[in-house]
Amino acid sequence: MYVVTNRVPVAKDWQDQFEQRFLQRAGQVDKQPGFVRMEVLKPADEDSPFMVMTLWESEQAFLNWVESEDFKLAHKNPLPTEAYVGQGRMERHTVVVSASK
Repeated sequence: MYVVTNRVPVAKDWQDQFEQRFLQRAGQVDKQPGFVRMEVLKPADEDSPFMVMTLWESEQAFLNWVESEDFKLAHKNPLPTEAYVGQGRMERHTVVVSASK
């Protein structure tokens, strides 16, 4: 399993719009081959960023999505720079252990 997490520091006044962008795109990424799950995590405090986490069957499945028309459409009209309060960061990981109940 391959996990991609984007840490996105969103300004307080823009958080609702940031969330709406994902709610309006609900169901799009899940149509991609190799997609497993997406979670958008809202910070519980003002010092933490939003986290957008996607899980993929493989790194190649993620890379194929990045090259897809759906990816281009999803990233076509970004929020303005004032919507962010710092630099975002993308992290990529391979799952070593996973547990759930």
